[in-house]
Amino acid sequence: MIRYLVSGELFYLQWRHFGSSRRLSCNVSNGTDHEQDLSRETVPIKQVCKLLLDHFDKQYSEELGPIWPSARSVLLNPGCWQYGVILNRFAHVSDLKQRLQGETQPNTISPPPYFVDDSLRQLNSGSHPLPPPSLQCFIHPTAVRFPSPPHRQGQLKSYYLLNAASLLPVLALGVQNGDRVLDLCSAPGGKALAILQTAYPALLCCNEVDPHRRDWLAKTLESFIPQSLSSTITVSNHDGRIFGQREAGMYDKVLVDAPCSNDRSWLFSSGGEQQGCLRLKERARLPILQTELLRSALAAVRPGGVVVYSTCTLSRSENQEVVKAVLNSCPGVEIDDLEEELGLQLQQHFRFAPPCPNHALLGHTPSCGLLVVPHPGQTWGPMFLSRIRRTH
Repeated sequence: MIRYLVSGELFYLQWRHFGSSRRLSCNVSNGTDHEQDLSRETVPIKQVCKLLLDHFDKQYSEELGPIWPSARSVLLNPGCWQYGVILNRFAHVSDLKQRLQGETQPNTISPPPYFVDDSLRQLNSGSHPLPPPSLQCFIHPTAVRFPSPPHRQGQLKSYYLLNAASLLPVLALGVQNGDRVLDLCSAPGGKALAILQTAYPALLCCNEVDPHRRDWLAKTLESFIPQSLSSTITVSNHDGRIFGQREAGMYDKVLVDAPCSNDRSWLFSSGGEQQGCLRLKERARLPILQTELLRSALAAVRPGGVVVYSTCTLSRSENQEVVKAVLNSCPGVEIDDLEEELGLQLQQHFRFAPPCPNHALLGHTPSCGLLVVPHPGQTWGPMFLSRIRRTH
């Protein structure tokens, strides 16, 4: 049974575009925003960096084997990328939901039995009760354009656009009402928004060390979250590598959506071979940073709490090898197997890599995490996620 929602619903719905016919124009960024925030303006597609593509071909042919060619075809064709629309439960979305549903019927991903929390209190005396948790994401089976949410003075935005695979780390985190939650590398803020759709944490600390990205994060939260929740949400800009020392054992759940070599955007890096060389040098250094962030997260979580580590790269050195290094060097932690809880439950929507390229079926071998691999018709990802539990 999936246990990631205490209260709420998770729908993946196929929707048809409405109004004038629109095709999806992809958002290709040079940053590491592996959430694929599409609420910003799209930018022109740049030429593929051959140096990086050659590197990917060599590395991923060895690591992914026969599933790499189909993933490669998706990564090189942004026009086929699919996107998800998360409804914001704090805004008026009933009309929007009807438009998204169109003529299709809901395709429900078997959510667990849940209970509406009747004890949800009114925040800020005199305000209306906040809506119960409900995470709803609409997807289209093909690459169809959906407009960015408009800004209207005094109104919260009603939806957030992202790569639907970005929701999986949030589901694995399993936030419940009253949890103290840390989002260690939070910008641009989509996963924090998704967390607040699933539960009412007692505290959600959104940390981002880069000042410009911190400002972007703060604006995202202000655009989607009501003022009545401001006392439970903090935005900080500490170095994530030492955060766990500052607030050791203070959190029930910690998300480490780590900086990584974003396979989607890096392939379209501008600057030619020179830029590609810089990217490869940065790629080689990233596992050190990622390992430090994950260790810091495990220091910040209480005994019995969990840490979810995620990236948007297919690279084994940034994914499984980082998790293995931390498991081997940090006492009192253990890996959770997510294959039955999430992989098998959601395999109709996402293409997961088998634990080993030689294994034909998912779920036969315990692994360090799940890897979503882009595939024609299921273009979500790349997205790696792993959940580590602190035992003492």
